[in-house]
Amino acid sequence: MDVVQEIRKFVEDECRKPTSKYGFEPFPYHFVQVVEYVGQLADRLGADKEVLSIAAWLHDIGSIIYGRENHHITGGETADKKLKELNYPLEKTELVKKCILNHRGSQDNERKSLEEKILADADAMSNFDNISGIFKAAFVYENKNQDEAQESVRKKLENKWSKLHFDDSRRIIKPKYEAVMLLLK
Repeated sequence: MDVVQEIRKFVEDECRKPTSKYGFEPFPYHFVQVVEYVGQLADRLGADKEVLSIAAWLHDIGSIIYGRENHHITGGETADKKLKELNYPLEKTELVKKCILNHRGSQDNERKSLEEKILADADAMSNFDNISGIFKAAFVYENKNQDEAQESVRKKLENKWSKLHFDDSRRIIKPKYEAVMLLLK
């Protein structure tokens, strides 16, 4: 089995564990979409698709194992450990870790590499495929009422849209962005 598939299986197994902070739902409703978007953007922009696939599978593993706070840091540490176990090249491991460390839109970290920017965009883009999950977070985890949740989701998605790095990202996601903005205004 290649490294990407080993990492995919690792993430799927962690999501299935009873200790997973968010259950199994993030695997099919978030991780899979992020991997698909990094693949599309890597092809269009000429980035390292293997590094991006690994980073996409691992970008939120810190949330699954340890919880959301500082998950970019715990995720980078988890990635480092797992990739060392798999004898993945050190230079590529460092790029995977940078992608994970800098993927969060809520953190104002500077993204220097093409791969870091692509992962951040793919993570943001995946939100437009899982509107119900964003509403679930607003209702269940943030304890918001319907009006508050609708406003919160709209603002979150506008923010995700505004932070996209690439025209290609906007072109891919634009129909979904326009549809959700029409529904949430």
